Amino acid sequence: MNMDDLDLKILKLLQENARYSYREIAKELGIAVGTVYNRIKKLEDEGIIRGFCVDVDYEKLGFGLTAVIGIKARGKDIVRIEKEISKSSRIMQVYDVTGEYDIIVVAKFRDRADMNKFVKWLLSLDGVEKTNTSVVMDIVKEKFAIAFLTEE
Repeated sequence: MNMDDLDLKILKLLQENARYSYREIAKELGIAVGTVYNRIKKLEDEGIIRGFCVDVDYEKLGFGLTAVIGIKARGKDIVRIEKEISKSSRIMQVYDVTGEYDIIVVAKFRDRADMNKFVKWLLSLDGVEKTNTSVVMDIVKEKFAIAFLTEE
């Protein structure tokens, strides 16, 4: 899809606040509400906008432990394992990666016991050879939006 500056400006505003109305976006950008609607619809149809989400403070919800887990798996089982892991409600991201580990998972847990139960389940999956779990000590930045309109 060919995106222009207007599409990028709309995306930037939606990343700042997914609750902005079409009218608020139109006013901010000095364009018609119908234009905003059509552009957002096009971005959704093209799969660029996959959904709208809320920036949640998981620690305040009782999920104060974040872990980054590297998983080494048998080659033929990697995709199946990734799909199985993705079903877990604790999982935030699943990445198919190169390097020492085949899969990297970022997950949120209530406490060590919650994480321990998950890691033991993970190790029980057929094809998982080993894991390496790192507990996040401090979250310095946790955003899922990039500033693609500005150079840093």
